[in-house]
Amino acid sequence: MTTTWPQGLPRTLDYPTGTIADLLAGSAHAYGDRTALVDGEDRLTYAELYEGALRVAQGLREQGIAPGDAVALHLPNTCWFTVAYYGILFAGAAVVPVNPTQPPLALRRQLDDSGAVAVFTHPAVAKALSEAVDGSRSVRLVCVTPTTAAAPGPSDEPATLAFPAATVAFDELMKAQAEPATDVDGDAVAHLAFTGGTTGVPKAVRVLHRNLVTNVLQVACWRSAAVSSADDRGRIVLRHVPAARTPHHIPLAAATGISVAPLFHGMGMVSQSVFAAAGLTVTVFGRFDPVRYLDAIEELRVHAITGSPALCHALLSVPGVRERDLSSVRVVSSGSAPINPAVVAELAEIFPNAVVSDGYGLTEATMGVAISPLDSTMPRPAGSTGLVLFDTEVEIREPDLVTPVAPGERGEVWVRGPQVTDGYHGHPELTAEQYVGGWLRTGDLGTLDADGWLSLVGRAKDMLIYKGYNVYPGPLENILREHHAVAQASVVGRPHPEHGEIPVAFVSLKSGAGTSVTAEGLIAYVAERVAPYQRVREVVIVEELPLSATGKILKTELRRRASES
Repeated sequence: MTTTWPQGLPRTLDYPTGTIADLLAGSAHAYGDRTALVDGEDRLTYAELYEGALRVAQGLREQGIAPGDAVALHLPNTCWFTVAYYGILFAGAAVVPVNPTQPPLALRRQLDDSGAVAVFTHPAVAKALSEAVDGSRSVRLVCVTPTTAAAPGPSDEPATLAFPAATVAFDELMKAQAEPATDVDGDAVAHLAFTGGTTGVPKAVRVLHRNLVTNVLQVACWRSAAVSSADDRGRIVLRHVPAARTPHHIPLAAATGISVAPLFHGMGMVSQSVFAAAGLTVTVFGRFDPVRYLDAIEELRVHAITGSPALCHALLSVPGVRERDLSSVRVVSSGSAPINPAVVAELAEIFPNAVVSDGYGLTEATMGVAISPLDSTMPRPAGSTGLVLFDTEVEIREPDLVTPVAPGERGEVWVRGPQVTDGYHGHPELTAEQYVGGWLRTGDLGTLDADGWLSLVGRAKDMLIYKGYNVYPGPLENILREHHAVAQASVVGRPHPEHGEIPVAFVSLKSGAGTSVTAEGLIAYVAERVAPYQRVREVVIVEELPLSATGKILKTELRRRASES
């Protein structure tokens, strides 16, 4: 296979054997006085972030937390999430990120499944944790973090909550003496990260320290046109590869970004260390507001923004967005779900100096697998999610799950590389199904062309069969999104007694689309552009599509609506 590759970048990286503690130590040494995090009036330099994490780690030790223990982060986006995150890792414990908006019963199940012995929480979500901990089999310590601009307290201040576990204030942990990070092996667990995975069963993925460090460096070096090394004290640092740099690459210790992706999600959580490796100054955003977000880009002269397709749709819908000065942005990174080519074209209009870089990853591969290059001169196939990262292999396989398909043919995506994780915590049978012979079965359907560009067409479980033909939702969704009035679209299958399944499209319209856009018109629009068996048979126009906390469209909910209609 002939492959395309960014000019000047090596095809393989040297990965230091250290942990994430060594990476943050390197950033604190190289960028010590540079501001790392901004959360309203709360600001931390890289040196302060590192020292704060060491203090939290020692505070946890003094509270009886031992290496190998699991500690949960039940927090909204806040600068203290990042300090607590590194503090847990520095103590030799494993981070268990949990969605702070989920109900108590679901939260308790995740705490019990992971065996979490301690939880960091926040006043705005502490009530749910109090209910969840009541009856928990494992939690014995709760730490409450302060409120910040990004994460204010609850609107109706509750009475002081009593937890059925020992409680310590975050400020108390921070009073501990800063001691060196606990030495842990690369095979120690860094994250127990919950995912629905390819089976829909919530389970914790065992992300090892070597998986985490490797993937952070893969993504950081790709984004900054850099390579990594360790100094004589084991601290991990990056250095630019001048021949590979473009105006879009994130310059080391000289750029500003915004953190808006949920930090409990793999994309937001791992990105913390990607940002740290590059020495970014990051403004932490809590509840997403597209107008405030655009205001911040203009005010801070932001170089890089990262988010989901849902975030991109929201920005494009802001009135007057094309009149704003967004010229500082040089890279728009989209992840968590494939981004539509029509959206890429619109983003290029409002961010005139930026390259739109799509990416593909999954929790079972730590975070990143493929990213489109940050070089606007490289021709990119329409709809491609990018090139496979350093030291990573992708195979597209037949339904037999063994035979590779020909270049450009569709099949299921399998991944092999150093970022592929250790399997599912407590689920050896599921691990055996998804992790086979060093390869990870992703459950995604895609193509890999002769030049190495990976494209996705949907999930294996999302593919529907109409009259014996395979129909893929992704291309149909792309066509609908190209319609001038369509904001978002999602296609699901509905069982049919004669045809097997029929494609049903749920569509939200742009503001100002008017009443002239009809379901029948959208059906005809698609029919003009596809083979007869691929036509959408029904269109449901809705005000908005249901989204997960990470911006993914909830197809399970749409299937339920389709089956009930």
